[in-house]
Amino acid sequence: MSQTRLFSPISLQPHSRLTLDSGQARYLARVLRLRPGDSLILFDGTGGEFSAEIVLVERNRVDVETGSLAEYSAESELSIQLVQSISKGDRMDTVVQKATELGVQKISPVLSDYSVVKLDQNKAAKRRDHWQKIAQSACEQCGRNIVPHIDSVISLNAWHDQNDDDSTTRLMLAPNATTTLTSFSNPTKEATLLIGPEGGFSNEEEKRAASTGIQLVSLGPRILRTETAAIAAISVVQTLWGDFG
Repeated sequence: MSQTRLFSPISLQPHSRLTLDSGQARYLARVLRLRPGDSLILFDGTGGEFSAEIVLVERNRVDVETGSLAEYSAESELSIQLVQSISKGDRMDTVVQKATELGVQKISPVLSDYSVVKLDQNKAAKRRDHWQKIAQSACEQCGRNIVPHIDSVISLNAWHDQNDDDSTTRLMLAPNATTTLTSFSNPTKEATLLIGPEGGFSNEEEKRAASTGIQLVSLGPRILRTETAAIAAISVVQTLWGDFG
């Protein structure tokens, strides 16, 4: 059985005692039924992880004592940024979870022309915090110690205005594109993937992307759902240039 891993929102230090938040305390004590003397792993998202031992269990409180820092990393050498058009329902949650498991370092949620979801500033901030927690939870499960950063929600046009660097490989999925991911002959250490919403990117969005040096690429003859397209594209680039090969 794998050891329990927990993300700590506060910076961790070796050989120190801390009180876990109430949600984590209930999970350890009531769900996993851990007791003083049981061990777990803690990480704070900055790299490495700490062995830890439970030293106190009360009704809604669990205290742990950290051990030494282990410089373990499950990060890919390929730095991937996922620019994901926000989709409705729990599809975006799925994308954030799976992208984290697949090794993405940064996720930028954007609103594009065909986005069904409409968010005001307050709702956008709440969704961003929600997705960050999903990424943290996914790191606990998959063994990563560095949590992907979730950007604030902006429009795709605003993202273009802020990201005009053409030194990295930038790819936009487009079903009608004639170029495939496997056609790129020069592997890179950085890649940016742009994934459209349920209705895909508009012609205007594809034209602007192409005009800024972003490559339009296809994943094959079938039309994939937005969440499937993200997962498939990340898996392909990790296989071609990352740590799946």
